[in-house]
Amino acid sequence: MNILLIDDHALFRIGLTELLERRDIKVIAAHGDCNDGMAEVQQRQPDVVLLDMRMPQMTGIEVLRELRQRGQTMPICMLTTSRDESDVINSLQSGAQGYLLKDMEPDELIEALQRIVEGETVVAPELTAVLARAVKGEPAEAVPKTIADLTPREREILCHLAAGQSNKVIAKELGISDGTVKLHVKAILRKLDVHSRVEAAVIAVEQNICQRIVQD
Repeated sequence: MNILLIDDHALFRIGLTELLERRDIKVIAAHGDCNDGMAEVQQRQPDVVLLDMRMPQMTGIEVLRELRQRGQTMPICMLTTSRDESDVINSLQSGAQGYLLKDMEPDELIEALQRIVEGETVVAPELTAVLARAVKGEPAEAVPKTIADLTPREREILCHLAAGQSNKVIAKELGISDGTVKLHVKAILRKLDVHSRVEAAVIAVEQNICQRIVQD
């Protein structure tokens, strides 16, 4: 996996580069200048672009929009300290395929980047509820049939997803392996006809599935 980082904080660029490269993830460039970063994105074509949200020249969202206008289609992910609901929504609406937080555990960050490269849209677990609240007022497609197709265990895991828990946390709480959780998550996504954990979590919140399970 080749990553290009655009972030105006030099110490963070250096630290993240070292962390990723220790995990065999190559950082092909790390820029503090937005224009230089965008030029190198076009030249180097990384697998993923990581953007800070708050930068002096341009915001991360402005860089994201500019890259999309230039025809860049690779996954672009915000990596920020901002938990602001509008930042999350604006980033995803502008074409980001991820919104991650700088205080994530390294293993969670690596897993999220791998999922983004595989085509998922990934939001930091802590922000799943924020995203669900933001879209809850929008009309949703009818899903009772697909929800009904879930097994009791899949519904249970879906509720853990809605709570923003990672596979490792779910596995620990349910006393099963990470691999088993991953298989269940894949089945959930297939049955709900969605492409990411975030979309599945939003459905769970909108349909009030977890509260109904508790009442049952």
